Amino acid sequence: MDHPLPTQTATGWQPELDELAERKRIAQEMGGAERIARQHAGGRLTVRERVNALLDPGSFNEVGSIAGKATYDASQRVMTDFMPANGVFGRGAIEGRPVVIFGDDFTVRGGSADASIKGKYQMPEKMAGEFRLPLIRMIEGSGGGGSVKTIETTGHANLPGGIGQSSGLWLCAQNMGRVPVVALGLGSVAGLGAARLAASHYSIMVKEKSAVFVAGPPVVERLGEKRTKTELGGHEVQVRAGTVDDAVASEEEAFDRTRKFLSYLPPSVWELPPRGPQTDDVNRRDEFLISAVPKDRRKAYSMRKIIESVVDKGSFFEMSKGFGRAIITGFARLDGWPVAILAGDPLYGGGAWGAAASRKITRFVDLATTFHLPILHLVDCFGFAVGLEAESTGTMRHAVAAVSAVHQSTVPWCAVIIRNSFGVGGGAHVPHTQTPIRYAWPSGNWGSLPLEGGVEAAYRAEIQAAPDPAAKLKEIEERLERLRSPFRSAEAFLIEEIIDPRDTRPLICEWANMAAPLRTPGQTMFTMRP
Repeated sequence: MDHPLPTQTATGWQPELDELAERKRIAQEMGGAERIARQHAGGRLTVRERVNALLDPGSFNEVGSIAGKATYDASQRVMTDFMPANGVFGRGAIEGRPVVIFGDDFTVRGGSADASIKGKYQMPEKMAGEFRLPLIRMIEGSGGGGSVKTIETTGHANLPGGIGQSSGLWLCAQNMGRVPVVALGLGSVAGLGAARLAASHYSIMVKEKSAVFVAGPPVVERLGEKRTKTELGGHEVQVRAGTVDDAVASEEEAFDRTRKFLSYLPPSVWELPPRGPQTDDVNRRDEFLISAVPKDRRKAYSMRKIIESVVDKGSFFEMSKGFGRAIITGFARLDGWPVAILAGDPLYGGGAWGAAASRKITRFVDLATTFHLPILHLVDCFGFAVGLEAESTGTMRHAVAAVSAVHQSTVPWCAVIIRNSFGVGGGAHVPHTQTPIRYAWPSGNWGSLPLEGGVEAAYRAEIQAAPDPAAKLKEIEERLERLRSPFRSAEAFLIEEIIDPRDTRPLICEWANMAAPLRTPGQTMFTMRP
């Protein structure tokens, strides 16, 4: 359809306003009815539906609403065709708090670079960082990166990182130390789009709808590896690898988790996390806790049930559940104050820090430090993971990085030793740069090495020389068992206080109120990286 531009003979500005309205109408049509129907047939919302579903109603203030590529007739007055840019962005609000939001439009050239305008990808990053507002990226497609077809449309090949050819990923990295960033992978995401997804504080995929990869199946197949989208970059692959934090069943659930994540964080590092409602009794004592940990150390227990019991009811928001499973991470509230939760999970390797768990710890501690969230550590750590797999995955390097992140953190910490605390990993249950606020349950069990397996090594000569080696081993173990009682450590003031597990919530709520005035806004010394 032709779209005539206003004539010089028209009086006033109504012709221009009419043309503006017409251009906006065309842009709202995105890639057209057929491509929108195809998007819906795939079970996915359009970018504008996503924006409206996530933001507070009526709060979206679009920027670049008529940006795109137009063609004109010979007179240059009649617009003969218009293709909107395949990115929609602007400002809006979530629960009344302002945010910057950007979304890829897959209905326009499948989210490829050929329909992108670089400025529309980079301006949201700059706006969020400079105006100190949280940033949400809704990603589907290549995210503005180059493609093979771009060579023909531009007449030359881009040199990545050349003058004027920045992908803008440096802006993504910069924002990691300035404002909360949430990235949602809402379809097939590749190349620069996948990089922008990973360069966030919290990333989400939609199960059965999303796939994330450096390069998709056609490229990989040319290299001799034939894979489907799901096999190559489905949620089970990417969540287990730690590339993406979580996967949910629907886009609506992804939007809900985005709102929840942001509710614990400040708008930027120059402000403090807001206090939530104080609706749960700080003196609540849960009888379940007294029997939460079995007396038989060979039996595991549910750390998540303990977390749910001691934090404000319904406030625990777990992150990265499918990655580094020996460690549980997430946000919660104590007497309304937002805190970061770090906890060992004895159901996976006894809570020992392997390579994946260590990477998870480092990233989470850096996240909490960046946004001034005090850290509550519920300790159950058998030290660093051991064995061939641990050595082959570089556990020592990753675990030492995690220990360093703990000691370099600048936020208040509180540790409650639930059961095990062994070795170098166990020794990092609180930073050594601040006065510890620590408690231990009577189930506390600690030392340089666990007795199990360690006795044979330490007493090998004595055991081998005994007439009955098995009896000698049992005698030594019983002797040491009496000496490793947590009460013996408390006598030497190696643990400050052993508590009734039912007193945990009142004590950690007291700590949260002590810690709140110590939170200091501003950028941290160690800026978080993707």
